[in-house]
Amino acid sequence: MNIFWTLLRRELSAFFLSLTGYVIIAAVTLLTGLSFVVLVQNLGSDPSPMPVTEMFYQTYFFWLIVLLAAPVITMRLFALEKAAGTFETLMTTQVGDAQVVAAKFTASLVFYLITWLPLLACLFIVRHFTNQSGLDAGTVGGMFLGIFLTGGLFLSLGCFASSLTRSQMSAATISFVLGVSLFALGFLAEALPAAPQWSSQVIAYFGLFKQMHDFARGVVDTRTVIFYVSATFLFLFLTLRVVESRRWK
Repeated sequence: MNIFWTLLRRELSAFFLSLTGYVIIAAVTLLTGLSFVVLVQNLGSDPSPMPVTEMFYQTYFFWLIVLLAAPVITMRLFALEKAAGTFETLMTTQVGDAQVVAAKFTASLVFYLITWLPLLACLFIVRHFTNQSGLDAGTVGGMFLGIFLTGGLFLSLGCFASSLTRSQMSAATISFVLGVSLFALGFLAEALPAAPQWSSQVIAYFGLFKQMHDFARGVVDTRTVIFYVSATFLFLFLTLRVVESRRWK
């Protein structure tokens, strides 16, 4: 466990001791602020029965942030160390492959959640100046649970992409393509009508938009939570297998 915490601190320091980390935080804060500028302009001072959190997800700024931030955050995790030659040095020390993957993923997830903290200020500002209702502990908690689960899934895609290559740009591109593919499945799940066929039921689990709207209202479906957790662990398992494959070369 001490090894894991040491690796975690090492990865977090790489985010906060470099300009890149602060640029990412500034960019996410800018996009979040723009989304609420749009909300204020559309709503004015008229009250709405829809929670502020749900209105935020309807602007699609959330998905833009996720699709762009996840590849940028994760592209350096494995690719940069491979390119610099420090990855093999790290793996020859007394650390396990699973500890390395877990530490890198956890650090990226912690950093990702920190970038969303300004969202709280935006929520309360919009609620104060537009007299919006529906902003309570349940809706805010559901919103951040959705951010946590969705972020975990897209970051695990990024970890997997970064483990495949030595190039950060290639890792970011692969991660972005995988994220867009998952996003497209969300559109497909919205477009297809409900049907008893197993294929339709499987695609329905990728209904990202409906799931996030539920989280934004404070509604938590255990099936959705299980889906996100299972998909995240699947890509982390694939990442671990890629890391372990160096022994076969």
